[in-house]
Amino acid sequence: MHEKTRRAVLGTGIAAAGSGLLAACGSSGPRPRAGGPDGMDGNAMGAPARPGAPGDDTPAQYVSPHGPEVAAAERRRGPGPVRTFRLTATATTLDIGARKVTSWAYEDQVPGREIRVTAGDTIALTLTNNLPQSTTLHWHGIRLRNDMDGVPGVTQRPVKTGAAFDYRFTAFYPGTYWIHPHSGVQLDRGLYAPLIVEDPKEPLTYDKEWVVVLDDWLDGVGGRTPDKQFERLNAGKGGTAGHAMDDGSMDDDGERGATATATATAKTTATATAKTTATTKPKATAKSTAAGGAKRDRARSTARRKAAPMESRLLGGHAGDVTYPYYLVNGRTPESPQVFRAKRGDRVRIRIINAGGDTAFRVALGGHRMTVTHTDGYPVVPAKTDALLLGMGERYDVLVTVKDGVFPLAVIAEGKGRSAMAVLRTRGKNPVRFPRPKELDGELLTADRLKAAEDVRLTPKEPDRIIRMRLTGSMRRWDWAINGRPYEPSQRYPVRQGERVRISFINGTDMWHPVHLHGHTFALPDGGPRKDTTVLLPHHKVNVDLDADNPGLWMVHCHNVYHSESGMMTILGYQK
Repeated sequence: MHEKTRRAVLGTGIAAAGSGLLAACGSSGPRPRAGGPDGMDGNAMGAPARPGAPGDDTPAQYVSPHGPEVAAAERRRGPGPVRTFRLTATATTLDIGARKVTSWAYEDQVPGREIRVTAGDTIALTLTNNLPQSTTLHWHGIRLRNDMDGVPGVTQRPVKTGAAFDYRFTAFYPGTYWIHPHSGVQLDRGLYAPLIVEDPKEPLTYDKEWVVVLDDWLDGVGGRTPDKQFERLNAGKGGTAGHAMDDGSMDDDGERGATATATATAKTTATATAKTTATTKPKATAKSTAAGGAKRDRARSTARRKAAPMESRLLGGHAGDVTYPYYLVNGRTPESPQVFRAKRGDRVRIRIINAGGDTAFRVALGGHRMTVTHTDGYPVVPAKTDALLLGMGERYDVLVTVKDGVFPLAVIAEGKGRSAMAVLRTRGKNPVRFPRPKELDGELLTADRLKAAEDVRLTPKEPDRIIRMRLTGSMRRWDWAINGRPYEPSQRYPVRQGERVRISFINGTDMWHPVHLHGHTFALPDGGPRKDTTVLLPHHKVNVDLDADNPGLWMVHCHNVYHSESGMMTILGYQK
């Protein structure tokens, strides 16, 4: 039996509050600072202060990932027992059940081998890169020191082919997390693994634990790769600046390499030529050119929709951009599912992780109701449900009391007409054909219906700063961005240590987006759960509050890997 509690670990720095979050309206205190493009400091997009490690090529008023402020924050967490791991990223052949595929993975398996530690432990992991591209390792959801966050060109240099990188930090907060690259669209290969940080004083009691990782799969099927998929979606426009996958994205001195410089020069030249041509071109020709461009945009949009007529009422319309040949649960297709064994009456904790690149998943356990206990690693007021909906990057922990028999853990690729499955079994070995569990169409729970557990609620407080982030772009033009600006590594949305920050996420697009913030958790409104990833439906808005208590440069981005790589990401930067 597990008999632990999280409260002792979280007691420092998180105060209990019974009344949830206060709204910003009606405040009689000082007005919060404005954030966003108009609230950026004048030098926020300026020239580098000095060459050096990534993150140091930023104006001097911002905290560097390698600065003393970051080291001081880590010292306050304190070192714990060191847990040592080695991880190798390599090209390999994987058996996913229905077939064997050539892909990239950690230690030749998918998902990668689980990393499990106890809150307060120091993780010391060496990543060795045997891939044909540079890579990094991002620790999704962990509130860790900034220089270990794994964002190439921002918190570290890319780990080149044949090289290694040592990650070392204190895993202070318990929860269900996972690891994946933050380089190009590598996430949509087999490069992911669960990361479980156990609570030394866990309040839940259970007999067994089942970690479930969901994924959408195309790599190595019919010649498809995520890079080719991205090129098709992106109409050949290329990836986001400073976030390229090859070794030219950053040289050994932390400055732009020749490849990136040449690309930028070519783009500048092309822009100047286009402007000159537009100035001298007759009006009729200009109109004709514009009409032709619009026609091509419409044709691309029509082709995408014909190739992927994916719609979901739950997601507010268009469900995704990519049709996948397979959907996996713990690396297996439903033809050859993973089997989890338990005894009748066992209380099982299921930790569910959506590691997909472009797919939301609806999840239910046939014949059972689930009790949700955590989301994104943080406890909630327990809530019963038949089914869950997870956007990419989200995690849920649930408890079930096992009945006697054989039951499907049924997974629907929301809006895509396909499914995946694992099996919970108390007896027997023979394969079973399952009808669609009625629980998939029963009560459905999403994060906005949950409340944070009292001991992890933010202390009610008016925001010191409000940052407005409007998600922009369209499936027709494939011009995904935040506040109309595609990602550049020099972007900074300023905050200061100790501030209560409100980020107003506004989805101005016709598609849903799972928005993820690195290095922090935020609170959903009205006492809602603590999260690091939230689903934002088309033309909806959500205000999230966070305490700026982890200095450095932190990514904010859509966790649809094709949207983020196209430009829908930016950086929250701590000012000195």
